[in-house]
Amino acid sequence: MYAGAMQSTVAMARLGAYEESALLCEAGLLLEAIGFRPAPGSLVLLKPNLVSATNAGLSTTHPLVVRAACRLVLDYGARVVVADSPAFGSAESVAGQSGLTEALRGLPVKLTTLCNPRRLPLRLGGSLGLGSLALEADAILNLPKFKAHNQMRVSAAVKNLFGCVVGCRKAIAHARWGDHGNRFESALMDVAQALLSKTVHLLDGITAMHVRGPMKGDPYPLGMLAASIDGVALDTALYGLLGLRPQDVPLWAEALRRGAPGAELSSLAYSLAQPADFDFSGFVIPEVLDVQTFHPYRLIRGRLRSLCARFL
Repeated sequence: MYAGAMQSTVAMARLGAYEESALLCEAGLLLEAIGFRPAPGSLVLLKPNLVSATNAGLSTTHPLVVRAACRLVLDYGARVVVADSPAFGSAESVAGQSGLTEALRGLPVKLTTLCNPRRLPLRLGGSLGLGSLALEADAILNLPKFKAHNQMRVSAAVKNLFGCVVGCRKAIAHARWGDHGNRFESALMDVAQALLSKTVHLLDGITAMHVRGPMKGDPYPLGMLAASIDGVALDTALYGLLGLRPQDVPLWAEALRRGAPGAELSSLAYSLAQPADFDFSGFVIPEVLDVQTFHPYRLIRGRLRSLCARFL
């Protein structure tokens, strides 16, 4: 599926606006550059960021990026399912608020919420329930939104795969392991590594979110699409462009502890656009991180919102 692409290669393209024909062209070039060619008849899960209906027009992967990715994968003759498990509510409800439902209209794709959890044992103990579709799909095209994040400082490829954890299990993970050494970021890395062999990444940074996140930030006109077969490498490239250090970013520090390929800036190679082509000078990230642990009230509130979304 990867056509011999190097894991440390990050392909980037300049794109100033969300226009479908331009997205098809640039995203197609990026996926070709990293060697992503799903086999005809294979099942491909497209995993956008559908974090919440709150500020959905900015906080989620742009609907036209998802539509372009769907069209490109369909052109290979693959079958497509678009799915996520939002922090609150259902994928269908968030998609309706973000404009994704309308953007997918007319395409032979299914939009659904990840469910039917399967147990993933974690390196530091405990387990998480991953949606069965994420484990059964032949390939996953991860479509993260590039954002500042109040708890992780930056959210990109690796963090977006945490959405494959079903429903309230994400909030429970925050409550159980948040701020307990590196247990929470270790769990996030475990999820990404469990899906590593089948996952490629196409990041929406055309209009990024900065100042705060993952939901209530401000728009930043970065003008970037980026792709890699290695989510750690893609994230590392962004950390470097922001001038961050490993100790600033919990997930970067965890990737380095594990010796993950792509975690060293010196190991990265860039194809197509170069880092100097992008202006990060005005991108504001949280200086002080919020605690990772969720209060029990937040767990209850989130569960009630998810249940309500299912029946509305």
